[in-house]
Amino acid sequence: MKHESISRRAAIPLGANGMDETAADPAYLQIENLWKSFGDFIALRDISLSINEGEFVCFLGPSGCGKTTLLRAIAGLDLQSRGTIRQADQDISTLPPSRRDYGIVFQSYALFPNLTIEKNIAFGLENTKRPRAEIKERVNELLALVGLSEQAKKYPAQLSGGQQQRIALARAMAISPGLLLLDEPLSALDAKVRVHLRHEIKELQRKLGVTTIMVTHDQEEALSMADRIVVMNHGVIEQIGTPTEVYSHPRTLFVADFIGETNQLPAKIASASSITFEGTDLPCAEHDIAVGTEVVAVIRPVDIIPHGPGAEAANAATPANLIDADIKEMEFLGSFWRTHLASPRFGARSLVADFSINAVRRLEIRVGGAMRVELPQNRLLVFPKAK
Repeated sequence: MKHESISRRAAIPLGANGMDETAADPAYLQIENLWKSFGDFIALRDISLSINEGEFVCFLGPSGCGKTTLLRAIAGLDLQSRGTIRQADQDISTLPPSRRDYGIVFQSYALFPNLTIEKNIAFGLENTKRPRAEIKERVNELLALVGLSEQAKKYPAQLSGGQQQRIALARAMAISPGLLLLDEPLSALDAKVRVHLRHEIKELQRKLGVTTIMVTHDQEEALSMADRIVVMNHGVIEQIGTPTEVYSHPRTLFVADFIGETNQLPAKIASASSITFEGTDLPCAEHDIAVGTEVVAVIRPVDIIPHGPGAEAANAATPANLIDADIKEMEFLGSFWRTHLASPRFGARSLVADFSINAVRRLEIRVGGAMRVELPQNRLLVFPKAK
């Protein structure tokens, strides 16, 4: 197998069920009707998913949602109870890990402590019986790729956590796998290193064009790195979409609540585009839920628009979108202020809104003051009340 970087076709948009809606060619990785049980416990329930060649896909969800179990099934480390997995049009459902075409990076790095960095990277290559000169050339190429050429003779314990994870990534890429699997690779690192390394990993993935799946519970990681996100909960897929889609257009209350901050308001459906909340009607995004149904209305703090006291919003669809509020509390979070608002229209609850530093300065927003906020109709989403 040649180890040069190869050009791969661009990722093609897929439908909400994960299946390719436009491409004539089959997806690079296809998972169909996959189940996994541990005794009476069902860890994965009827998972179907397609991933195109060259895509970077994140499995995102809380602990115990099944994302790592799904990754391990793809790797052959935990065989599924039923269902099929196809890679590059080959059925790999029952193949042992050694016969599957992937490289994997674990949270714990899993480097050999008694081997130098160059020996760690060369380990998989040596098992392929390649010429020593070719192995050395490949190791040097990968060390340069991850920016650690000068560390070749050191041992893992002599490197920082971020450097060790880059070496683990280089080792996984050494045999030029068709698929790269990342199992929470950044969770053991401190926040600043994590942010830096996620950009490096994404840049490396783009450069190599390797199809990549990353498991994470960190929504910021998924939003910043993925071409598409697979949001999982209790062993099922809640939604598949681009970062923008799952953030701005969540399909379920779970997705809306798990990804980003939300205000959640108990309400009833008044019409196809309005709800009744605390005795008054509020315009909301259009939906197909029956009138009178109890729902949860959701709006993100960042979507709430600030105005000065008594100001009219030129683009407000209706005065019902405008609410006079008192400022009860403010938290400075670096790039914005998180503001807690109270109003008779909110009842006993407060509304959380995130305002930019410039908006706070311009409108003189301060604790104890008053202001008018706008709840944009298209950003007030409604979901059936959880049972």
